[in-house]
Amino acid sequence: MKKVTQIMLVWTGLILALATPVIAQEAQPVSRVLFTNANIFDGQHEKLVTGMDVLVEGNRISRITKSIPAPTGTTVIDAKGKTLMPGLSDMHWHVMFNAPSMPVLLTADIGYLTLVAAQAAQDDLMRGFTTVRDVGGNSFAVKRAIDEGLIAGPRIYPSGPMISQISGHSDNRPSNEPGHETYLEKNHMLAVADGVPDVIRAVRENLRMGATQIKIAAGGGVSSNYDPLDVTEYTFEEMKAAVDVAKTWNTYVAVHVNTDAGVRQAIAAGAMSIEHGFLMNEETVKLMAEKGVWFSMQPLLNDEDAISFPPGSENERKWIQVTDGTDKVIKLAKKYGVKTAFGTDVLFDPALGAKHGRLLAKLKRWYTPHEVLKMATYDNAQLVKLSGPRDPYPGELGVVKEGALADLLLVDGNPLENLDLVATPDKSFVLIMKDGKIYKNSLP
Repeated sequence: MKKVTQIMLVWTGLILALATPVIAQEAQPVSRVLFTNANIFDGQHEKLVTGMDVLVEGNRISRITKSIPAPTGTTVIDAKGKTLMPGLSDMHWHVMFNAPSMPVLLTADIGYLTLVAAQAAQDDLMRGFTTVRDVGGNSFAVKRAIDEGLIAGPRIYPSGPMISQISGHSDNRPSNEPGHETYLEKNHMLAVADGVPDVIRAVRENLRMGATQIKIAAGGGVSSNYDPLDVTEYTFEEMKAAVDVAKTWNTYVAVHVNTDAGVRQAIAAGAMSIEHGFLMNEETVKLMAEKGVWFSMQPLLNDEDAISFPPGSENERKWIQVTDGTDKVIKLAKKYGVKTAFGTDVLFDPALGAKHGRLLAKLKRWYTPHEVLKMATYDNAQLVKLSGPRDPYPGELGVVKEGALADLLLVDGNPLENLDLVATPDKSFVLIMKDGKIYKNSLP
C-alpha cells in the first residue's frame, strides 16, 4: 500500500508540473553585428555601392549608410572593401536525395538518410547557400532541426514528397512487385496517387506535413524507369485538382516536366513554376512569358559534372536527350523575358553537391555575372515568396536592404567582375551569416 501511495504521489507531481505555467525566461539582449567599409551588391543593381556600413540587429538588417556608430556590445567587422552580398539560393534542391547514392537511397533506413541529409545541409550552408527550395523528399525533420538551431543549414522551403501517377516519376517499385507501397512512400519521400480524389488527398497530406508549395510530376523523368520522356503524366482534371487544392491553401504548384504537351497542360491547370522544361519549343516558351509562369532552370549539361547513370542504360539515354535541349531553351527563355530561377537538381552524389557554386558559375555561358547573381539572390526570392502565408520565414530574402533578413556573404573580391569566385567558397567567402548568426568568419 505504501508503494502504491508513493506511485500516486509521483504521478500527481508530474501532472501538477505539466499543468503549472512555465515562467518565461528573461529576454536575451539582441545581438548586433556591424560591418564597416563594405562594398555592397544588394541583389538587384549592377553596380556596387562602395564604402558602406551595415548594421545587423537580431536577424535583420537595421541600417545601411556610411559611418554608423557602433552601439554598445556590437561585434564590429571591418570588411576592408570586400563585397557584401545576399546569401545564395537554389530553387531546385533535394535535401534528402543530393548526397546518398541511388542504391543507398533505396535500401537505407530513413534515420540514416536523415543524418546524411543533415550533414549535407550544413555543408551547403558553408558553401554560401542560405536558402533552398526542396522540391521532393521528406526534409521536414532536417528543416525543423535547422530552424530550432540543433544543426546548421540553409532555410528550407519544403514541398514534401513529389506526387506522381502510377508509372510516373515517383514510382520506384520493382517491375515484378506492382501494387504495393514502397519503403520510400511509407516514409513520405515519394508519393504515388491516381485519380482526382487520390491526388487531392496526396496534396492535402503534404500541406498537413508543412509543405510550403506542392511538387507534382507532369511528364517523364530521367532517373525513373517507367516513364519515357514524351509521356504526359496526369490528366488535365487531375493536374487542376492539385493546383486548386494548393490555391485553397494560398500557395502554388511546381511541376516536373520537359515536353510541350506537359508544360502546356500544367500552365492551363494553373501551375506557376515549370521545373526543367528542356524539350520545350519556342511557342511554349512564349506562352510561359505571356502567362507569367516561372522557368525553374538548371544548367544541366552532359559534361564533367553530369549526373551519372549506368552506361548504355535508358536513364543515360534520357539524360542525353534532356541535356541536349538545355542550351536552346535557356536562350529562348532569355529572349522572351521569362521569369527565370536558378537551381541545380543535384542527385545521388556528394561530389556534385560540393560543386554547388561551380554549377552556379556555369551560367556565365548564357548570362552576365550580374544576371547570374541577381537570379541566385533576388529573383529566386521572388519565387519562394509565392508560398504566401505558407512562408515559414516572413521577411525579405535575397537582398541587402534595411529591414531584410540578414543572410549575408562577405566575398574576397568582386563577383560582379569575376563570377568564378562563387565556385571557390572555401577561399572566396570569408564570412557567412544566416538569420543574423555568423557561421563562418575567416577574417584575421
